[in-house]
Parts: sequence; C-alpha cells; structure tokens
Amino acid sequence: MNIVVLDGYTLNPGDLSWAELQALGPCEIHARTPAAELIPRARDAEILLTNKTVLQREHFEQLPRLKYIGVLATGTNVVDLAAARERGIPVTNAPAYGTNSVAQATFALLLELTQRTGHHAQTVREGRWSRNADWCYWDYPLIELAGQTLGLVGFGRIGQAVARIGLAFGMSVLAYNPSERSGVAGVRFADLEAIFRQSDVVSLHCPLTSNNLGLVSRERLAVMKPGAFLLNTGRGLLVDEAALADALNSGRLAGAGLDVLATEPPAADHPLLRAANCLITPHLAWATRAARLRLLGIVVANIRDFLSGQPQNVVN
Repeated sequence: MNIVVLDGYTLNPGDLSWAELQALGPCEIHARTPAAELIPRARDAEILLTNKTVLQREHFEQLPRLKYIGVLATGTNVVDLAAARERGIPVTNAPAYGTNSVAQATFALLLELTQRTGHHAQTVREGRWSRNADWCYWDYPLIELAGQTLGLVGFGRIGQAVARIGLAFGMSVLAYNPSERSGVAGVRFADLEAIFRQSDVVSLHCPLTSNNLGLVSRERLAVMKPGAFLLNTGRGLLVDEAALADALNSGRLAGAGLDVLATEPPAADHPLLRAANCLITPHLAWATRAARLRLLGIVVANIRDFLSGQPQNVVN
C-alpha cells in the first residue's frame, strides 16, 4: 500500500531512521505540507500519516484510495473522526509514548520557577558572581517543594507519573479526574474547585475536549492561592490566556510554566510572551529522542496490525 507522511519533520528531524516504515510499502515522506499541497500529495495514498496537518471531511471526498489514517501523536483533534468513520477509514493514534518525557518536562518548568537555576547560571556566566560582594546571591524567592500541594487536573498516565515525582519531592498531591480513579498511593482525589483553591501548584494533564475549552478561566484563576503556580504541558486551549496574563502581571499568581499555547507558533505580540514570571517552552515536552523513537515504533506497529487485519489503537 502507498504510504504518505504529510508532516514528518517534528517526529524525525534527522536523528531517527524511517527504514521500518519504508519497509511496509512505497513511502513518500514530507517534512511539512502546506494546505494547498495536501490533496496533490495525498491523492494516491492508501495510508496517510499526519501530525498537525488537519484532515477534514472535504479532504476525504477527494481521496478515494484512502484506507487508513495514522496520527503521529496521541491527540487526534486534527482529524474529523466522524467523517473518517462514515467512509470506513480507521484512524489510529500513538498512546503513552511520551509519558515519562512530559512528566520530566513538567517538573523542569516547576523547578525553574521555584529555583531559577537557568537564570542564576546565566548571571554567573555573565560575571556577576565574580563581581559580587557576598559569597552568594539570588534574584527570586527560592521555594522548597516539600510540603507544598500539587493539584493535578487529569490523572491518566502522565498525571500519574507527575504525581509520583511530586510525592518523591515530599509534596501533597491532589488529583481531579472525572471518569476514572485509578490509584497512586498517597494521592487524594478532589473536585476542580478544591484543586484550584487548595493547590500551591496546579498542573494540567487532561485531553482537550469541547467541554473543557477555557477550563482555566478568569474565575478559576481568581480563587487560586496568592503566589501559586500554573503549569500546562497539555493543550493551550485549556487556558484563558488573556486572563492568565492579567493574573501574572498583577502579581495575583507567582508564575506560570507553559509548554503549549492556543495558537502554535504564537504571534509576536502574544500577551503571555511578555507576561511577568511566565516561562514558555516551544511544545517540546514530548520530544526527547527516546519518546520520538517509541512514537515511531508505535506508528509502524499500528500499520502492521492494520495490514494484518487486526488494527490496534483505533480511535474512531
């Protein structure tokens, strides 16, 4: 079967091998696909792989040979799942490949907010310690995590991994998960209001749905503890970004650590890019080489299972 990868660059910018995928059939790999090039490139595809390139109903109507769609990620909001199902096209995703990497990145953001290691290391490199009158200095409050309350919104694989790290730091951990309450010893479940009111750190690990757009609203930010932190390694649209910028600039929150924004990449005048005590990384929490290698392995295995008549990780 003809395989077309629409946007393979972020998965494999050159440090991985496509050989296992190419062994499955004729394979055309594009680093990125502009909207105008989608149909010409995908016209002969029977197997179509996408990461962020959006596939909608009108595309399927122009791709009569299409038999399978694989998403090079866990989230599947880039594909019109209902339209694909109506045409008998299975859509698969790649779950759980980045659990440890995203949990690690979550704490990288939190540790930078509480310890400012990167900032202080840069000041040393610039010569400030050499010129300092005292044997030590710091520019921000240094915050110990032990005894702080970590509130997790979403308690799937990543939320649970973050909980374990928080417990190892001596934090108290609260979790909110509306559908499933699989346990991690030492974690207490709470409703959303309690999470936002009681936590010193609120961290988002829930999928984006039509029901939780703007979950972190101006009202929820207003009930957070003065001096609390917000972390988001989930999806940007979970947060009212203008309200968050206001909360940071007014000093209502101590800081935010974000790996995702509502629009990526952001406009140069995005309010959070210059908000007080706001650390933003460019959606890289998932992107360790180990995680991307696992992701590519799941993608290849999904196609093999489909070709054998036993598709796995079908989301529609």
